[in-house]
Amino acid sequence: MTFYNLTYLQNHQQTNTTFNYVMMIIFAVLLLVMIIQYTRHRLVTKYRDLGIIFALLLVIFIGLQYTYLESAHTQQAQSSQMVPFVKAVAKDHHVKTKDVVVNSTTLTDGIIVRIKDQDYRVNLSEGGNNYTLTRAHVIDHRVLIQSK
Repeated sequence: MTFYNLTYLQNHQQTNTTFNYVMMIIFAVLLLVMIIQYTRHRLVTKYRDLGIIFALLLVIFIGLQYTYLESAHTQQAQSSQMVPFVKAVAKDHHVKTKDVVVNSTTLTDGIIVRIKDQDYRVNLSEGGNNYTLTRAHVIDHRVLIQSK
């Protein structure tokens, strides 16, 4: 089971978009080259066809990037709730924040909180303004703690 500490939650950024940006730049350059080639050789239709293909691929990658950015924004809003939650749990149980780890990066009902060596299940209210912790026992005691 993977748990996340406060440092990971504060620094966690899902910015693995370099590939999409590189592909968009490549397709934009190829589209520009095909437009130049087509204007020079109007009778050779392969440049027009390749230009259309590259334009469609560029539009697809722009759409994928937009969808990714939308989902990353939603996930960032949800994970921004975890930092105050971990701090509140640490304060309520009179432990340091480094002793509190959670098994999810988003605050949802049913996540597991590990305080020192004890596991608790989180029960959130409907508005998410308060929580209760119920003692839980995990089946797999092998734990991986993500800290970076």
